[in-house]
Amino acid sequence: MPQVKPVPDWMHTVTPHLVCAGAADAIEFYKKAFNAVEMMRLPGPQGKLIHACIRIGDSAIFLADECPEWGSFGPKSLKASPVTIHLQVEDVDALFEQAVNAGATTRMPVEDMFWGDRYGYLEDPFGHHWAIATHVRDVSLEELQEAALKVCG
Repeated sequence: MPQVKPVPDWMHTVTPHLVCAGAADAIEFYKKAFNAVEMMRLPGPQGKLIHACIRIGDSAIFLADECPEWGSFGPKSLKASPVTIHLQVEDVDALFEQAVNAGATTRMPVEDMFWGDRYGYLEDPFGHHWAIATHVRDVSLEELQEAALKVCG
């Protein structure tokens, strides 16, 4: 009998699991905004998704519809999200523009940052926060600390 891998080849150690009001619509948005590829979906009653999996780049993201009876709420219901998903990409400017054109809201436009990335910050139509970055220069720990203290006071 073949041995099952504890961590399948297509998974990483940590996988975000997003709860959305309208997970099926979120999947379509992520396809347009971030070139996501749908891996699977498990529909439940009333067309809500019990579970779905997309891939953005080399990373899986799980999604499900809100399920208040299980204590599962998305950021729109909670009126905030304390979580930001970070995408490290080849061309932050192009992907950021693509996401905005797909319906994301700019929270911080793309700029060169003191830590060496071009970086921008978005909110998707489902209330999830996304940071998108392209590394453009290496910064020493000393430079990083000095610049952080100037910016953060």
